[in-house]
Amino acid sequence: MANLIKASLLILMSLLIGCQQQKQDLASYIAEIKAQQKPDIEPIPVMKPYEKFSYSASDIRSPFVKTVVETPRDEQTTPIIDNGIHPDENRLKEALESYSLSELQFVGTLGRDVPWALIRASDGVIHRVKVGNYMGQDHGQILSVTESELTLKEIVSDERGAYIERESSLSVVDVN
Repeated sequence: MANLIKASLLILMSLLIGCQQQKQDLASYIAEIKAQQKPDIEPIPVMKPYEKFSYSASDIRSPFVKTVVETPRDEQTTPIIDNGIHPDENRLKEALESYSLSELQFVGTLGRDVPWALIRASDGVIHRVKVGNYMGQDHGQILSVTESELTLKEIVSDERGAYIERESSLSVVDVN
């Protein structure tokens, strides 16, 4: 048992001596860091004093309030004449009907007997259409396809709410 105590004390003494050596290393490192020259810290920038703003446009019309008052149309004075022209609301919409005609480009044709028109949409996708297909947001039905032009009939609403037909066309664009 006495040998065990002596061995324990010997181990404890060696640890303390090792810690003392590390403590001296740490103290010399701290002294070295403190001796280094410190960089100058930039001073805090001077803040501009607050300038009070007085809003002087409070007596002017607000841009968020409507100034034009819309009066309801008198249905008796402007009768809507039913001319028999109506878009077919029951048919399924085709892919090119989600684009306006200004977003579509006629880039070429395919086939000779039954020509197909190649239409590039604004998203870059090229669609193939023929006579009878629909395109554009005004219920435009394709009437004819030639190598240089695509003609379609659109059904649009006039100022009285009645529908009228108008003819539109797309000319072939240079792809280069």
